Amino acid sequence: MKFRSSLLLGAAFAGGLAAAPAAGWLLDHHGLPHAISTALAQAAGGENPASSIADTHRALGLFGDVFERVRADYVEPVSDGKLIENSLDGMLSGLDPHSSYMNPKQYADMQVQTKGEFGGLGIEVIGDQGLIRVVSPVDGTPAARAGMKPGDLILAVDGKSLDGMSSDEAIAKMRGAPGTKVTLTVKRKGIDKPLSVTMTREIVHIQVVRSDLYGKVGYIRVSSFNEETDGALRAAYDKLKKQAGGKLSALILDLRNNPGGLLDQAIDVCDDFIASGEVVSTRARHKEDSQRWDARGDDITGGLPVVVMINGGSASASEIVAGALQDHRRAVLLGETSFGKGSVQTLIPVPGGGAIRLTTARYYTPSGRSIQGLGITPDVLVRETDDPPDHLFPDREADLAHALKNQGGTTPKLPPRTDLPAMAASIPKVPPKTWPAFDLFKPATDFQLQQAIKLADAMSADPTSRETAQRAATAAPDAAVPAATVPAPVKPDSGAAPHNATPVNPAPK
Repeated sequence: MKFRSSLLLGAAFAGGLAAAPAAGWLLDHHGLPHAISTALAQAAGGENPASSIADTHRALGLFGDVFERVRADYVEPVSDGKLIENSLDGMLSGLDPHSSYMNPKQYADMQVQTKGEFGGLGIEVIGDQGLIRVVSPVDGTPAARAGMKPGDLILAVDGKSLDGMSSDEAIAKMRGAPGTKVTLTVKRKGIDKPLSVTMTREIVHIQVVRSDLYGKVGYIRVSSFNEETDGALRAAYDKLKKQAGGKLSALILDLRNNPGGLLDQAIDVCDDFIASGEVVSTRARHKEDSQRWDARGDDITGGLPVVVMINGGSASASEIVAGALQDHRRAVLLGETSFGKGSVQTLIPVPGGGAIRLTTARYYTPSGRSIQGLGITPDVLVRETDDPPDHLFPDREADLAHALKNQGGTTPKLPPRTDLPAMAASIPKVPPKTWPAFDLFKPATDFQLQQAIKLADAMSADPTSRETAQRAATAAPDAAVPAATVPAPVKPDSGAAPHNATPVNPAPK
């Protein structure tokens, strides 16, 4: 696997970085590891560098004291390696919801997952204040078939509580041999009593793309961004063209419950619809580490009207695609506000075979918007159900403990759209009371999809919508991007970008 492809949607600021050779710690005359002592000396600055170094020495001394006390007096023996691993995990997970330490096994599992095939249930989860929250089930997996939903809280596995566990520990409990059963105890908003959901583990090969044809409107569902996504999307579009006799009128790109993935794949998908101009930029702590990626594609649709569907389970890479197509006026977004993960993680191998996933930047849409904690707002709001929002049951990035603040981007909203067909104003925001219960295998019960089909049909018949799509598909660089664009420092490099959540079994990014 290419190094940049293994960066779970994290900008390759450390391009080419490899793990340092394993070696014993060399202690200086203070008793500190030599590498730490050197770093302290190099970092010393400000008004009183001596005081800063002294404070750090005291803090490291405290760590050593606690380490020795636990090592000597804990109720049962615990290995030094386990204590160090727990310390590393706490150091990183206390920063934000997406930084973490991966031991060698977890790192190896993650690398397998980006290939799109793994064993387990197929749930993307994230740790949140001692709770395990579902970001999204993955299409075609046991979790999706069992009806797991974004926002579900997993309370127990086979009757054993997950209270206070890290996401990695919870993931380990949910994994198991293919063919074995596992029962999750789940708390779902709107339902008072916990649910018991029993699934059979299996080797999961994610069908990242599937397609269908509704009249002359093509439909492509993208469930995640792994190494197969762009190629599968192009193949699906070619298949739809043949099915429609070469006469597709519009395209629906469904990114609902897409938890994200590899940035290079997200950029490639943008290239499929945007000929030129900025796709996404990242801004890091150090300006020289900021980057910008531009489209260098050729619109595969030839300028057909495009509707992109999003919801609260659309995160990270899917938000990059939705934001780019929205900013370029290349697509109309329909659905609900997305998850709001606008941070970038760099995956850095470390000695011993593990890795750290470290938040190193925020990313921004072509118009300069940071979606961190805010998400992407659809152009046409259509909710999945008529249930009122449950503010006591949060399920967005901004609700997570230690979530990064939104900063550095443009604050104004995008200008109102003037290219929507007149019927867009009449699309209902919620399904009627008589709407049938949603069935994954019955598209007619999918209220959001049915409204997207109506909108796509109307856009294909509306001259303004067609002209806007054609213009955006062939626009000169940045021509379709609102004037509020805030340029980011550019570093001519490529990489991968943000990971939306800790993977349970699915392809992460």
